Amino acid sequence: MSAELIGTVRLGADGPLVGVQGLGCMGMSEFYGDTDEAAARETLETAFEAGVTLYDTADMYGQGTNEEFLAPFAKAHRDEITLATKFANERRADDPSYRAIRNDPAYIRQAVDASLRRLGVDVIDLYYMHRRDPKVPLAESVGAMGELVTAGKVRHLGLSEVTGAELREAHGVHPITAIQSEWSLFSRDVERSAVGAAANLGVAFVPYSPLGRGFLTGAFQDAGSELADGDIRRSQPRFTGENARRNYDLLEPVRRLAQEHGATPGQIALAWVHQRARVHGLPVVPIPGTRRSARVLENTAAAAITLDAAELAALEPIADQVAGDRYPDMSSTSAARE
Repeated sequence: MSAELIGTVRLGADGPLVGVQGLGCMGMSEFYGDTDEAAARETLETAFEAGVTLYDTADMYGQGTNEEFLAPFAKAHRDEITLATKFANERRADDPSYRAIRNDPAYIRQAVDASLRRLGVDVIDLYYMHRRDPKVPLAESVGAMGELVTAGKVRHLGLSEVTGAELREAHGVHPITAIQSEWSLFSRDVERSAVGAAANLGVAFVPYSPLGRGFLTGAFQDAGSELADGDIRRSQPRFTGENARRNYDLLEPVRRLAQEHGATPGQIALAWVHQRARVHGLPVVPIPGTRRSARVLENTAAAAITLDAAELAALEPIADQVAGDRYPDMSSTSAARE
């Protein structure tokens, strides 16, 4: 199997060759309501057949159950996929509300071994620091991550939600292959410094939530009234109440371009993200998440859509007009440290 259907791109200067679109697997285990496991497994296979080779998880998703869920799929396709996971968000089974950010070397060594065990693999292809703890010197954390590469437990390193300055500092300790942050028509704060730094250093960018957690597709208009209890989008400021109503109106040019292209709004939103590669001069591999095979095929088809200059200009003002933050607490995001 190859990724010819959606094309390929290399992550970083010396990273793996992957399909130009990946798959975020978080929602298959938690955060967006109940999951049909059989349908989710079918979705993994559909993505693979469509040329998706980068699969993204984290040890915090389902408190490790998402990594366990991916293990059979990873085993079946081990030599043909790039498996990415993350550490840093500590949770406790006896306290569902507990959250802590851990970047200390001892925790990193413990976390990687646990992820390797749950994934059922000998080496993790791309290992991210999920969130940054400013109390721990970045050099200590990245140094410990580099030791994992030397030990053969990890092939490549990544960072999530870091500023441009943090990326440069980390890259000076050990080569960073990719950074991951939210990047979409609704979320462009990464363009302040992280995107430019990545382009200068030859680091790939992996946008998560490129569809605004489904809002850019038109799947819902108000999370507070339309989505099930327990869905995290009900707590995210931009998706509820007056903010949601204002933000839904911002999608008018997206809907118009979708009609003109014979596409869906989600495809236009993803096409915009894909074109960030040409705009900013770096590899960009978005990882939209879904639990449905039909949605995977819709998403991968977006990689073939090209928006012209006038169309891009019509979409340009959207992000500056979005009402509400992307999280109720932005303190652990890169935007809070700019």
